Amino acid sequence: MSISEHKRGFFAEQGRGGKRPLLTVSDLSAYYGELRALFDIDFEVMPGEVLAIIGANGAGKSTLLKSMVGMMNRGKTAHITGTIDMRGRRLERLTTEKIVNAGVTMVPEGRRLFPRLTVEENLITGAHLARCRNNSEEKISEMYDMFPRLAERHNQVVNQMSGGEQQMVAIARALMSDPQVVLFDELSLGLAPAIVDDIYEKVNQINESGVTCIVIEQDMKRALRVSNHVLVLLEGAVVLEGDPKELDGEQVMAAYFGSDIGGASA
Repeated sequence: MSISEHKRGFFAEQGRGGKRPLLTVSDLSAYYGELRALFDIDFEVMPGEVLAIIGANGAGKSTLLKSMVGMMNRGKTAHITGTIDMRGRRLERLTTEKIVNAGVTMVPEGRRLFPRLTVEENLITGAHLARCRNNSEEKISEMYDMFPRLAERHNQVVNQMSGGEQQMVAIARALMSDPQVVLFDELSLGLAPAIVDDIYEKVNQINESGVTCIVIEQDMKRALRVSNHVLVLLEGAVVLEGDPKELDGEQVMAAYFGSDIGGASA
């Protein structure tokens, strides 16, 4: 075993602060045909944290999340290399359904609800796994407690709802599988600031209940504010990682835009 392999194994066991990581992503690359979208991504996700992944359009953020939920391992057209380990269980070659069954789910960009189904019917689709069916009524009740507006509109067809309400349905549907990890892809996209504030309050509530959260967000300031660890992606590679409280703002800006610190004034 090389020194680098030994170090990787050590940190996979120890994690940040001596804790064992919940998820470990190692040497992850993603391809669309011959186009390489991610380059040897390495990071850890600690249990109970909010990890923010930020970067400009085209940085590879959504591709990274798709890779983590089995949407990039479907043959030669879209495929990945590397490993995604969830405490000894390898996820990178599992189907999306098996990854959800393992405890990882996603709130996708654009929500991707069933537009002609009601709120409650959409929620039921989130409990399709065998382990979730027996307590689906209890989970629906929990979701209505978390999102009272959905309880009021439980029989409403979702394509007649506002964007913010649809985002609530998408989050609630993801939680119906009782996940350990939820991936949120561009939660604030197309929503008014006040609605975004409400949505992120729910993310905090979800995290405080013990669910680990990974948030993709273009709004750099918001991402730094809601997270306790951050990755900055640039052109498919991690260029900066750390605790938002310890990272210098100028350094984050430079990583986000791919410029040298102080380069603008040089």
